[in-house]
Amino acid sequence: MSSVPKLFASDVDGIDAHLVRVEADLNVGLRSFSIVGLADKAVSEAKERVNSALKHAGVKPPTKENKRITINLAPADVKKTGSRFDLPIALAYLLASEQLSPFSSKDKMFAGELSLDGAVQPVSGILSSALLAKEQGIRTFFVSKENAEEAAIVSGIQIIPVENLLGLVNHLEGRDEIPPQPPTRIIPSFPPRLGRVSEIKGQDHAKRALLVAAAGNHNIFLYGSPGTGKTMLAQALASLLPPPSLEESTEITRIYSSVGLTSENPFFSYRPFRDPHHSSSLISLVGGGSQPRAGEISLAHRGVLFLDEAPEFHRDALDALRQPLESGEIHVSRARGSACFPARFQLVLAMNPCPCGYYGDIEKECKCTASEVFRYQRKLSGPLLDRMDIQVDVPRIPIEELRDKEYNVKAEDKMQRRILQARKTQIERFTKARLPYFTNSEMSSKHVDSIVKLNTPAEEMLRRVLDKSFVSPRGYYRILKLSQTIADLAGSSIVTEAHLGEAFQYRLKANE
Repeated sequence: MSSVPKLFASDVDGIDAHLVRVEADLNVGLRSFSIVGLADKAVSEAKERVNSALKHAGVKPPTKENKRITINLAPADVKKTGSRFDLPIALAYLLASEQLSPFSSKDKMFAGELSLDGAVQPVSGILSSALLAKEQGIRTFFVSKENAEEAAIVSGIQIIPVENLLGLVNHLEGRDEIPPQPPTRIIPSFPPRLGRVSEIKGQDHAKRALLVAAAGNHNIFLYGSPGTGKTMLAQALASLLPPPSLEESTEITRIYSSVGLTSENPFFSYRPFRDPHHSSSLISLVGGGSQPRAGEISLAHRGVLFLDEAPEFHRDALDALRQPLESGEIHVSRARGSACFPARFQLVLAMNPCPCGYYGDIEKECKCTASEVFRYQRKLSGPLLDRMDIQVDVPRIPIEELRDKEYNVKAEDKMQRRILQARKTQIERFTKARLPYFTNSEMSSKHVDSIVKLNTPAEEMLRRVLDKSFVSPRGYYRILKLSQTIADLAGSSIVTEAHLGEAFQYRLKANE
């Protein structure tokens, strides 16, 4: 009795991959081709793609076999989705029908969609599959040529780029070996096509707020009349953020790969900037769907999520951001399954002060009634505003400043150097304390008490301020974390009265 061939493949659930065994059996009976193992429509349709691909590869396809062909995807109680199983199904059939010489499959994994002519097409989530292969001790991973550069980010495993099914068969039988993909080198970079601080004229107070926000990864709320530069400031913040580490780049790429957004960019060496339209739904922001997938907050992981015209977003969508802002992840549960996505993003909100946009403007009169202004500003809930570390008024710029043609590029370079130094200080501090943080904003309240050190005048000032103003416990800890960032920018290991004072004035609007 011949043994049943077994090949390793993988399925991706959210951004996590799990191992799948592909088994094939040919038996006496009426001609049929069945795929079992809780397969979805895309997997079931693999029968037609595999049959046509094998015919074009010059081998006997399943439709020419007068036998009962059964493909099993194990474990059978876990739902399989997508077209990534086409390649291992075809190979399992070739082994079962003895049209392919047996080979050692214990240390090999396969992933790829087959075209009708036998070409191997890319699939989503390939980086997660490569990480799984390394974790399971698999030495060789066969993927499409388009997926190879992304998979080669993972060190310690051999990536074989496959162009077509016939080429893979020749490789496995030793006739024409496919050279492995060289390791992908990630070079950290800044995001492309975004605004720069040097392009913004005036707004010195807002630029200082951007410096502090970028240094400690703090959330920032920009409010002011239309056309004062709120969008440019948000884009400039993204360009100020330091390039991600290798670990962060891998996290970002896994998320984008899981939703098939790595075709043009196989890996992300820069921090993402996401700016969804205010008509976006709750699911598009936080993630979900019948098959849970990442939303905008996860696509902004380790980068910036910019919500322009924030009061125009649906109230439930805005309030859904509150929990991820605290935990750095989002759990999505649906009837067909659940998934957990990372969501450690920096939130930037921008809004006009009223429906017409000119409430409080020194040059243009507001046309709104007091009740309209109140209702408009109340669209942002208190709990959400309480999570905004920095709140900045962006006033109208005098014409004289706009006509100034000087762009201060050196000042921007200096800001980036200061941010890099502050971030380095934070990482060294957390590494020494053996804490899993990158920036001050990530600290838990427990660690704020042990990390942030105030001198005596700052302690006294904090006590006076808290006695005279209402600050929530969350706001209290956010003020301390913001103070520590300001101290890091100043090169001080101790938070002084000046650092605390600046941090508190950024919170004034939240407590109005």
